[in-house]
Amino acid sequence: MTEPKLGYIGLGNMGAPIARRLVDWPGGLVVFDLRAEAMAPFAEAGATPADSVAAVADADIISVTVLNDEQVRDVVNELAARAKPGTVIAIHSTISDTTAVELAAAHADHGIHVIDAPVSGGAGAAEKGEMATMVGADRAVYDKVKPAFKKWASMVIHAGAPGAGTRMKLARNMLTFTGYAAACEAMRLAEQAGLDINALGRVVRHTDALTGGPGAIMVREDMSDLPPDHWLYEAFTHTRGLGEKDLSLALGLGAGLDVELPLAEVALKNLAAGLGVPHAGASTEGVSDT
Repeated sequence: MTEPKLGYIGLGNMGAPIARRLVDWPGGLVVFDLRAEAMAPFAEAGATPADSVAAVADADIISVTVLNDEQVRDVVNELAARAKPGTVIAIHSTISDTTAVELAAAHADHGIHVIDAPVSGGAGAAEKGEMATMVGADRAVYDKVKPAFKKWASMVIHAGAPGAGTRMKLARNMLTFTGYAAACEAMRLAEQAGLDINALGRVVRHTDALTGGPGAIMVREDMSDLPPDHWLYEAFTHTRGLGEKDLSLALGLGAGLDVELPLAEVALKNLAAGLGVPHAGASTEGVSDT
């Protein structure tokens, strides 16, 4: 069976290291970037440089890593106007979840499969081929692109239909940046308490590596309350007790130091319900008594 020809558009900080892992693809790789100097190393490595977006349209699986929704729409529409039926256009940029859905619907009648496959892990993971990618595509299309994506991603997840990949990426990044905001809150508390915040950072990085951080609790099938015989019930009830105790103590410290900790207050209010083990008599929207 002949391997599909790959195309890659957008050779920036994320696109270039991903595309580099595809230069030895048996079906060949054609690349395009507005900057000729960005394409030069790929040409030297054996890829085919294109002189326009349209010149990539004869590839079977085309990856797009550009800046924003507007650029994604322009590139995808130009490719789809020239591509043959059965072509897959994969959007790796982080964009609005509706953009991929609209583009997929717009080009489906012509046999063009527009899918979203945003990436997570950062530039370091891209260099090592250890990215995670969350693919929004029909199952058959996912199966078609997975071998190529495995060349640069150590985790390839089928998130659902087009748009689901972006929605999963947005949920993942929401956790990241909410965590960053909480880390800033923790540093303010530590600094006001006279602590070395660099030392705190070392402790956090060490213990996150041991406990898994927030991902350690993301093992449930759904977000409904856990029945007492659920395999997680006792563990999460224990976690609730520890969390509420420690959050209460941190808020007490903050009050004594006149440090506002709004995220910690929200965490204390919502932890039990979020874990699926609300207190008896409490609504599942938060904790009324701690």
